[in-house]
Amino acid sequence: MRIAFILAALDAGGAERIIDLLSRAAVAEGWDVTIVTFDRPSDRIFHRYDEQVHLRRLALPIAAKRSARLLSMIRRVWALRRLLREERFDVAVSFLTKINALALLAGIGSGTPIIVSERNNPLRQRSNAIWRILLHRLYPTAAAIVMQTERSKICLPYTQRARAIVIPNPMLAPSAEPRSPAPPTMIAVGRLNEQKGFDLLLDAFAGIADKVPDWRLVIFGEGPERASLERQVRQLGLAGRAFLPGASATPGAWITACDIFVLSSRYEGFPNVLAEAMGSGLAVVAFDCDYGPGEMITDNVDGLLVPPENIDSLAAAMLRLATDKNLCQRLGAAAAAGAYRFDLQRVNKSWIDLIMKCTGPQ
Repeated sequence: MRIAFILAALDAGGAERIIDLLSRAAVAEGWDVTIVTFDRPSDRIFHRYDEQVHLRRLALPIAAKRSARLLSMIRRVWALRRLLREERFDVAVSFLTKINALALLAGIGSGTPIIVSERNNPLRQRSNAIWRILLHRLYPTAAAIVMQTERSKICLPYTQRARAIVIPNPMLAPSAEPRSPAPPTMIAVGRLNEQKGFDLLLDAFAGIADKVPDWRLVIFGEGPERASLERQVRQLGLAGRAFLPGASATPGAWITACDIFVLSSRYEGFPNVLAEAMGSGLAVVAFDCDYGPGEMITDNVDGLLVPPENIDSLAAAMLRLATDKNLCQRLGAAAAAGAYRFDLQRVNKSWIDLIMKCTGPQ
């Protein structure tokens, strides 16, 4: 079996983490695995991919100027189309909405079945009319559409739903490293953009900072909202209490410094970082946004859920955890015990079974 995984770049995001895990499972099956990206060969690789995995980096990053983006997209399609025809993979799996559309376009006439994986809330994807038309026409041609939750699957148009299957992200095993949070620390992780709601999180933390003077907030990640968030930290008087240190040095390293994990997203698909936190036995609090947190957390059993984008409710939940160590321990233990629902081996098997089904008899 020759399989290609297609994504934009080898960054620190959730899709990249899943491809790392899934490519290892494919290698364990004895498959020949290639990861195809559009970044440059000189760009940083965040995850340590299996040494048997081939990396094909096409050096076609998205154009910085909006006027040149259409041409860059066309170049991506043609480069990927040429690669698919030359390599004749048995199957290809693409990740994230726009890359999915490019992969389906490139796959036309190639003879390679294309499985697409949606990693976010389809109702909150921002795209122009051209992208919406492409997605509407192309998604029904996919060999399969992988969604992360049942609720997100229901949001697909009827013509796409028949090809959709739900495969959640795994909850990873608890970290073997001892925790060393000093001072006590609330942590959030994600791209610094509007979706992740870190502006809401800073407002919530500001509302309780005086009540828990020994606590700090650390937000790991990079992105376009950095300057705005740094300005907000200063305006809220949180200098020395709230920190934006950039992306975590290694995947999951933030877990060892965390007492409480906070997910402040306005919307999600199935948040990897929440799964990692719960699988590691951390106390978690999350907005009950569409989609993911409500299917991962049972409120007051293995975490706390609060109404979406409700800053006061988030602040109250954060304060409750910060002032009740026994509650944190109870929720964290229940979260770790419930991680079997999203066991890595079970999730990998679902993917392997789907890929085999889409390629037919070998």
